[in-house]
Amino acid sequence: MLGGLLDRLGLGRHEPLGKVLVRNRVISEEQLRAALEVQRATGERLGRIVVDKGFASEYDVLQAIAKHYRVSATTLSDDFATLIEQRSGSLAGKLMAMRVPIRVKLSIAITFMIWVTILTLSFVILTRQRDRLYAQTMRMGTVSLNYFANDAAVPMLEDDTLRLNALIKDSASVEGLAYASIVGRDGLVKAHTDLARIGAPAPQLKAETSRAEGGITSRTYHAGEAHLMNLSRGIAYADKTLGEANVGISLDYIDGQISREIRTIAVLSLLIVLLGISIAILIGVGFSRPISRLVLATQEIGKGNFQYRLERVRGDEFGDLASAFNYMSHELWKKLVMAKSFGSYVSPEILEMVMAQSGGNLLGGRRMDVTVVFTDIRGFTAFAEATKPERVVEAINEYFEIATRHIHQQGGYVDKFIGDAVLGVFGAPIARPDHAVRALRAAVEMQRELLAQDAARNPLLARVGIGINSGVAVAGDLGSEVKRQYSVIGDCVNVASRLNALAAGGKTIISRSTREAAGEAVDVTALPPATVKGKSEPIEVFEVTGLRSQAAGAGA
Repeated sequence: MLGGLLDRLGLGRHEPLGKVLVRNRVISEEQLRAALEVQRATGERLGRIVVDKGFASEYDVLQAIAKHYRVSATTLSDDFATLIEQRSGSLAGKLMAMRVPIRVKLSIAITFMIWVTILTLSFVILTRQRDRLYAQTMRMGTVSLNYFANDAAVPMLEDDTLRLNALIKDSASVEGLAYASIVGRDGLVKAHTDLARIGAPAPQLKAETSRAEGGITSRTYHAGEAHLMNLSRGIAYADKTLGEANVGISLDYIDGQISREIRTIAVLSLLIVLLGISIAILIGVGFSRPISRLVLATQEIGKGNFQYRLERVRGDEFGDLASAFNYMSHELWKKLVMAKSFGSYVSPEILEMVMAQSGGNLLGGRRMDVTVVFTDIRGFTAFAEATKPERVVEAINEYFEIATRHIHQQGGYVDKFIGDAVLGVFGAPIARPDHAVRALRAAVEMQRELLAQDAARNPLLARVGIGINSGVAVAGDLGSEVKRQYSVIGDCVNVASRLNALAAGGKTIISRSTREAAGEAVDVTALPPATVKGKSEPIEVFEVTGLRSQAAGAGA
C-alpha cells in the first residue's frame, strides 16, 4: 500500500510500462508476453509494438502513460524518459501531479456547477430536441411505410388479407404510430391495425397541410381531439398500381414527450439553482482557468494552428481532457497532411516519416530511383457485364484490399486506383535502396494470397496479372489549386503498365532493370523479348517464379 502511495506521489520507482498497460486493462498478460518477445528480438519500444500488433490503439496507450506517469505526450515517438524526468521535480510539483479524481476535489460542488450550466442550456436544447424528435418519428414512420409498401405487393396481387394484416399488426405497438393501413385500388381498406375498419371505405382526410416528396405524401389533420399526420405511398407491382399504404403519426405524442421533459427539467433546474448558486462563486475560479485555456486552445485549432498544445498540470479529469485535446490536435494535423498529400493511400510508416520533416516538406518534385508495381485483372470487363453491380463492387474491393495491404506492408504506397488496376510505388517519397526487392516481395506475397482464395467465391482474385519495372521517375505534388495529389511520372511508370499487359492471371512479369536491381534475391524465367508501345526496340522481360529465402523472409 505504501509503495502504491509513493508511486502515486512520484516518489517511488517508476512502474514498467507493460505492467501499467496490464493494470489499466489496455492489454492482457498474454499480449504483454508476446510484445516483450518482439521487443527482445527487435529492440523497439514496447508501446509501438503494442499498437503495431493491434493489441490496443495508440490513444489508449498514451492515456495510460499520461495517467500513470503524469506526462503530456501526443505520439509514441515522444521521449517519455525526458518527460518523466522533467515531471519528477520538486515535492510540490509531484503533489500537484498526484491524480485525485475531480469528484473528490470538488465533491458535491461539481455536480451543482454542472447543473447550473444545464439550467442555462436546457431550454435551448429542448427546442432543438423537439425538431429532432419530430424528425426521428418521421423517419420511423417513413421506414415502416416503405416496409409495408414494398412487402404488400404480392399479397395484394393474391388478395391475401391475412398476410396484409399480419404485415402491419405489430406497428400498433410502436410509440408515436397511431395506426397503419393498406387500401386497395377500389378504395376499400384491406388491412388496418383497427380490425373493425377492414372492408370499409378509406376515410377522406380533411388535410390542414399536405406535402409530397420522394413518392410519399404527408397530410396533417385532426381526428376528434387527436392531431395526426398521415403518410401514404402507392403500392405497385411491375408498374401497375395495386393500392396505397398508410401510416399515421401522432403529433400529440411528440408534444407530450417534450412537455414532460420541460416540466421535469424546470423542477430539477430550479432546485439545482437554489442549491448550487451558493457555492458556484467559491469554485468558479478553479473552473475558469482550465476552461479558459481550453477555449483559447480551441480557438487556435479553429485558426488552423494544429501544433498548439495544452500542458498537463492537473491530475484529474481536466488533465485527461488536456491529454485528449493534445491527441486530437495531433490527429487533426496527421489527417491534414494525409488529405493534402496522399489521400487515403499512404502507409502509416511513410506518413510518420513525412511528418518528421519540417512542415512535411518531402513532397517537392524530384528525381528518384523507384520500382513501380502495376496490377490489373484479366477479363474484368466481361465479368462486370455478366455480374450484378453490387457483386462487382464487393469482389473488386476485396482485390483492392489485398493489393493495398501487401504494398503497405513492404513499405510502398498506393499511388492510385485506375479502374480495376492498382499502381503501387516503392522508393518514393522515402528513398529505399532495396525498393526492387520490396516490390517483388509484395507482388509474390500478393499473388500467393490471391491464388489461395476460393475462385468460385471471387473469380477475380485468380486473374490478377502484375507488371514491375524499376527506373528513375519524377515524384512530387501534382495537380491544380482545386485538387492535388502526390504521384510519380516518367517512362518507368509507362513501361510497368506495358509489362502488366503481358502478364497472364496469377503471373508477375518484370523488366531487366528490376531483375538487375533485385540481384540474386529473385528467381525468374527469361521470356522472349517483347515489343511494347512507346519503345522502338524490344525489351527483355522475365517471369517471376519465386524469391530466395533471405529476401522472402526479410522484414519490411
